[in-house]
Amino acid sequence: MKLGIVGLPNVGKSTLFNSLTKAGAESANYPFCTIDPNVGIVPVPDERIRLLGDFYHSKKVTPAVVEFVDIAGLVKGASKGEGLGNQFLANIREVDAIVHVVRCFEDSNVIHVDGSVDPLRDIETIDLELIFADLEVLERRMAKTSKSARVGDKASAREYAMEERLKAHLEEGKDASLFELQDEDEAAVFAELNLLTAKPVIYAANVGEDDLADDGASNAHVQAVRKFASEHGSEVFVICAQIEAEMAELDDDERAEFLADLGIEESGLDKLIEASYRTLGLMSFLTSGEDETRAWTIKIGTKAPQAAGKIHSDFERGFIKAEVVNYKDLLDAGSYAGARDKGLIRIEGKEYVVQDGDVILFRFNV
Repeated sequence: MKLGIVGLPNVGKSTLFNSLTKAGAESANYPFCTIDPNVGIVPVPDERIRLLGDFYHSKKVTPAVVEFVDIAGLVKGASKGEGLGNQFLANIREVDAIVHVVRCFEDSNVIHVDGSVDPLRDIETIDLELIFADLEVLERRMAKTSKSARVGDKASAREYAMEERLKAHLEEGKDASLFELQDEDEAAVFAELNLLTAKPVIYAANVGEDDLADDGASNAHVQAVRKFASEHGSEVFVICAQIEAEMAELDDDERAEFLADLGIEESGLDKLIEASYRTLGLMSFLTSGEDETRAWTIKIGTKAPQAAGKIHSDFERGFIKAEVVNYKDLLDAGSYAGARDKGLIRIEGKEYVVQDGDVILFRFNV
């Protein structure tokens, strides 16, 4: 899973990235201190693999990971090359979802690029830049499609008609994610365009420390973002980037104590990963043994052979069956043999839909 972190300059975007990844991207109180996109790989917190690793005395425990891309602060005109321009918009095209950090805190010591705190204006600024960038991509595609359509290619003519509808939709200031596709052919063309505003968005409402305890309920800026997000089918999580930066320096026990002192249960990283999994429809299955315990991220609804293919293509190609047990049932049984004796291990075939928390042993032959 690859997430792109975007936001206007000085909204706390790079501070958040630093705290999530401990990658040390430079953070300063002026625009464009992030000159190159920074990339950080972060393990997905998952108590299940720790428990299973202990259960099997595994030599290695490997969590699922999230790749974060910190993309330099965008400004009005970015799609036309203003600020740091299109090179950063291109980096957003690589990600599965966009994490949009919006400033919901007042601080006279931190300059806002537009002079005041207004998260909905900030959201609109970046959204319009992404729409403009999408229009450029679409118009280039239309120039090619129209040539084929003019010489009588019927498929191209149908595609061009769809592209004209899409262009009108974007020109009205609407995200590509809200565009209605009429059939599978249109859906295929739409997917090829890889439009920025077709990507799911998760809003990170960056607040001051005082707003953390009630999850931003008393912060009018956060409420405005939540209302906007609900109308657009997006998720919002409340975070204090400065607090996250402080927690990044602590060990696990100290972090838990720090969260308790603040009156909150989860770190910003936990909230973000949970929101990302929900938004992208993801979950994890597990493999476990003496050599390694590992979490594997798959789409909800994935069948057993395709899940096996996440481990190795040979597993999918030569799939025979899957031995499946829920991780909690396995732990409660005390051993794999004990789980088998209790009838907790199931033999599943090619049509089995893998469930979150399944511990699976794949049988295959190639």
